[in-house]
Amino acid sequence: MATLFPESLLKKGLNELISAHDGTDSFGELTPLGAPSDERRFWFQRAKEYNSEAIATQPSVFDNPDTAKEYQPRADWENLHRFDPSARWTWGEEYQLIRKIDLRIMVFACFMFAALELDRSNLQQALTDNFLNDLGMNTNDYNLGNTVFRLSFLCAELPSQLVSKWVGPDRWIPTQMVLWSAVAMSQYGMQGKNTFLVCRALLGILQGGFIPDVILYLSYFYKHHELSLRLGFFWTAMNITDIIASFLAFGLLHLRGVQGQSGWRWLFLLEGLTTLLMGLSAYVLMPPGPCQTANCSRGKSGWFSPREETVMVNRVIRDDPSKGTMHNREPITPKLLWKSLCDFDLWPLYIIGLTFETPMTTPKQYLTLTLRDLGFNTFVTNLLTIPSTVISIITMLAITYLSEVTGQLSWVSIIGQVWTFPFVVYLYVVDVNTANKWAVWVVMTLLLGFPNSHAIQVGWNSRNSNTVRSRTVSAAMYNMCVQASAIISSNIYRADDSPRYRRGNRVLVSLVVANIFIYTLTKIYYVWRNASRDRKWNAMTDQERVHYIEATKDEGNRRLDFRFAH
Repeated sequence: MATLFPESLLKKGLNELISAHDGTDSFGELTPLGAPSDERRFWFQRAKEYNSEAIATQPSVFDNPDTAKEYQPRADWENLHRFDPSARWTWGEEYQLIRKIDLRIMVFACFMFAALELDRSNLQQALTDNFLNDLGMNTNDYNLGNTVFRLSFLCAELPSQLVSKWVGPDRWIPTQMVLWSAVAMSQYGMQGKNTFLVCRALLGILQGGFIPDVILYLSYFYKHHELSLRLGFFWTAMNITDIIASFLAFGLLHLRGVQGQSGWRWLFLLEGLTTLLMGLSAYVLMPPGPCQTANCSRGKSGWFSPREETVMVNRVIRDDPSKGTMHNREPITPKLLWKSLCDFDLWPLYIIGLTFETPMTTPKQYLTLTLRDLGFNTFVTNLLTIPSTVISIITMLAITYLSEVTGQLSWVSIIGQVWTFPFVVYLYVVDVNTANKWAVWVVMTLLLGFPNSHAIQVGWNSRNSNTVRSRTVSAAMYNMCVQASAIISSNIYRADDSPRYRRGNRVLVSLVVANIFIYTLTKIYYVWRNASRDRKWNAMTDQERVHYIEATKDEGNRRLDFRFAH
């Protein structure tokens, strides 16, 4: 994301802006802004020529009185008392503050995501404990359950996001967790197909919206590039949870026979109880925003000093002035909702969300069943799922960092499809049921360890939204497309195509090829959109640009001074 403004106007504004706050020196002169080239986003970029005492405050539209008034935060913005365009801070201060935000906000967000993943993915571990036979079901019933869950999850995404924006993520997210943990524990009593489907539907409804809710919440604390990297760790928490869940399943499934119950019943009950405890903790550990951390449990003075709050608020709003356009407990009206849904410039990202994971999700859903069919026992099967998760963590973090270092979101995201292509071709060409079981396991492990671009794309979607209301809606819309992708994935392998699933694997190969074209076309589209705006913007004089900023009715990413990330 980029918002442009004339350099000459910026220099004029710096000379005219007078302040008695942290942005002035002992003679009352405005402290110069930091040079953008001084920013070192990663530790390996700070090894040389890094000065922790250098000014970190980056240029923004707030440095020019002619443009600043058009970007002023609303009078009811919850952080307005810390908003100060003249504030200056050093790189040392900023990086120390980021580490503090990571520890206070990001780490707990990862724990909450871990609770979500524990309760939505433990069905795969249950499959290894005779789950389908105990309930009198087959693989088509299992596919239907996955479809019902994903469809319910999808339908709940946008309503949940709207509720979160209305009451605040700090209230809604813990409530979601407590409610779905009750359903997760109730799976202990499932008796057949009908109760299985009801539980999957309720879990989908209550868990739907959690991910975009958390992403909206994190956007209050981080700049765009920082959010993308944190989302990489966010999804790493999911993968680490999958590893831990495999070990937990190894132990909990050994409870089979305790009080005459199956091991999978104890698995659902005890893991649901873990989520309940996490949800109750969230009520007291999630502050509403950067300047609202004080309460009886977090301390009367809060987690951050006044100076830290000033730095935290101004660094974020200078990076994206649109974050001051809505209160954090302000609802999205039907008019704003419709306007956000009609934002066609975000549709390419929705299309990517609909297709990019499908070729990998289908084999993943059948991984435990495939390994059992190859002759591995229940407990070895659960342990053999771990290596693919470890590889996925490494590759996902690697391409997330690569995307921020290079700034090439489209080309880096496409790596996952290129990685996947030879492995899905192998599944199509080779009969895995007669091949060497260890060779098949290696192929499946490498396939599922693909460099997942999901974290990049969630941050990409946030950057290209450029308003709080659009970011709120688009986060839900993108995730709805991802859930729709999972629904498609759940129905590619069918019973009449088993055991080789040749037809299904042919579909997976076709989807990988289609995804490569979709990423390429998305890149071309955003380059074209930016070039079209460049021609119009560069044809204006400085005065015409100022007049445009003052008079335009364009909002968010429709503005001529906005550039799409790609």
